[in-house]
Amino acid sequence: MSGEDSHANPFSPRVALALVVVGVAAFFALLWLIGSGLSDRQANNGGSHAAAKGLTGFAAFHQYLGRRGWQVSLVKSRGALAQPGVLVLTPPAQTDTKQLNHVVERRRNAGPTVVVVPKWTAYPIPRLRPEVRDGWVELAGQNVADWKGFYDDIALSLDKARTRKARTSWAGADQAGTLPDAAPVLSGAGPRLVPLVEATGSGRILAAYIADGGDYPRLRALASRAEPDRNDGGMAVYRYPVIFVFEPDLIDNYGFNSPANAAVGERILSAALNGEDRKVSFDLTFNGFGRSRSLLSLAFQPPFLAATLCLMLAALVLGWRAFNRFGPPLAATRALAFGKRALVSNTAGLIRRAGRLHLIGAPYADAARDRLARALALPHRLDPAQTEAAIDRALASRAPDSPSFAATAATLRAARRPTDMLRAARTLHSLERTLTK
Repeated sequence: MSGEDSHANPFSPRVALALVVVGVAAFFALLWLIGSGLSDRQANNGGSHAAAKGLTGFAAFHQYLGRRGWQVSLVKSRGALAQPGVLVLTPPAQTDTKQLNHVVERRRNAGPTVVVVPKWTAYPIPRLRPEVRDGWVELAGQNVADWKGFYDDIALSLDKARTRKARTSWAGADQAGTLPDAAPVLSGAGPRLVPLVEATGSGRILAAYIADGGDYPRLRALASRAEPDRNDGGMAVYRYPVIFVFEPDLIDNYGFNSPANAAVGERILSAALNGEDRKVSFDLTFNGFGRSRSLLSLAFQPPFLAATLCLMLAALVLGWRAFNRFGPPLAATRALAFGKRALVSNTAGLIRRAGRLHLIGAPYADAARDRLARALALPHRLDPAQTEAAIDRALASRAPDSPSFAATAATLRAARRPTDMLRAARTLHSLERTLTK
């Protein structure tokens, strides 16, 4: 195999460019998947949150509002809980009430907050039958969350179960309907609760807002009872309301088989906004889907955006240079080529770069004298001056008009400029040829 064949390139530049482009695209796709959270675990897990499609979830309410023109989003970061608009919290029964109260209080100047109290105990149904879908659950009973120190000392209670024909009916927010099951109804009680939805007959509070001194005209218009008297001299506090939905079947997937349930949920959210933009966020952090801000998302936000752009430009430049360099490397050549001419050329280049040209005049003259001495068979006992005198006698007999060898050699030894050295060296070489040809 020849040297050229051994370095043959197995890929064309186009194939190599395609491989690089596909690799880079796959890498950025992976970064996007990680940064957008698509690599997280399945959210439709049968829980009681807006991403769950089981009976106890709120995916139907989430999708309903989106189709009604609301700007709907799912929140997986605690830092995003303070964004404007309505925030719907669907915490599980084992939630830390101190943490829940802290989140609610932080939002008092950001937007309305709706807290849906949990009631059902449910378990995911294994997909052993073809009709079972992802996220389906089996209801196993009801319980009252043990939320000690709950917001504003609100008390939770479950009333007794009813027969199938005696499902609880409700009224409020200019709507009326029935709950989807004859199971016990979860209700709340508190000194500052203003009912928005009540159980018909018993008057148990199924949804209410807190009368905390704020001015909530649209919520007040939906309320079935008057607000308690304020102790602040009638001065309204400018902050957003806190609303509690004690009976989750009003707005969960189980209760969304009734148009009245869908309408009452939207009415409560619209009244809480009091005419502001219809934005609503459903929290998933309390349900185990919270995650910190991704480093990838931070990389594309100030002040890190400038550094990210610089790195991308540097990577682009390196990639372009690498593509232009594509192909096998050229075969390395010898530092010193073969042959006398190459050896002389390399030596001359070394001397020239070292700046020592003026030191080679005397050695060159001595070498020329020694060569002529051997060519003329002069005795070895002669000293340099006698040898040069003998060379001059030989030149006088062969070429009477030739310059003196001794004088030319002395000129070469004394020369310091390259032109003077070259002229004297050429003369010595011409004299040497005259005597040796």
